[in-house]
Amino acid sequence: MNQLVQWICGVDEAGRGPLCGSVVAAAVILDPARPIEGLADSKKLSEKKRDVLQVLIKERALAWAIAEASVEEIDRLNILHATMLAMRRAVEGLRMAPTEVLIDGNRVPPGLQMAARAIVKGDALEPAISAASILAKTHRDAMLVEMDKRYPQYGFAGHKGYPTAAHIEALAKYGVTPEHRRSFGPVANLLAQGTLFGD
Repeated sequence: MNQLVQWICGVDEAGRGPLCGSVVAAAVILDPARPIEGLADSKKLSEKKRDVLQVLIKERALAWAIAEASVEEIDRLNILHATMLAMRRAVEGLRMAPTEVLIDGNRVPPGLQMAARAIVKGDALEPAISAASILAKTHRDAMLVEMDKRYPQYGFAGHKGYPTAAHIEALAKYGVTPEHRRSFGPVANLLAQGTLFGD
């Protein structure tokens, strides 16, 4: 009987576009017996709603895991390969093996040991991917709030590392921190001019 049970795992990431910090991925196997109302693409939810849902997901999911790929890995591998690495780490971090993995986007991370498929706009179509997008987003946002405490002049808690005008201005004024991705254009340009944090 057990062989008929399908453990579907949703996977999504947060933080591909920002200029700093790790890229974060989450994997979630939802419990069909404990549904969660209101799951949706994390970008379409308010911060308050995401915070409420992430608690429910962690309480009710059969399994969940969050993983990262570091700034150093992003710069060494490129952001796409680092994202795939974080996704694979999240799946491998689950306390139970899924039957199938559903990945948000159009690529499946290499090296997964089970059936997997990519679903474009999956975070709006598959509840497990929506749940993963919420965990990845809330985890990364919390990281940026912590980063803001170490580097208050950059405004990380507000722009979350994205290349806003305020972020670019702060980079030019205060320099490139160890948290910044050196392979990303705006950061690389400043480094070419020798603009390092603390100079």
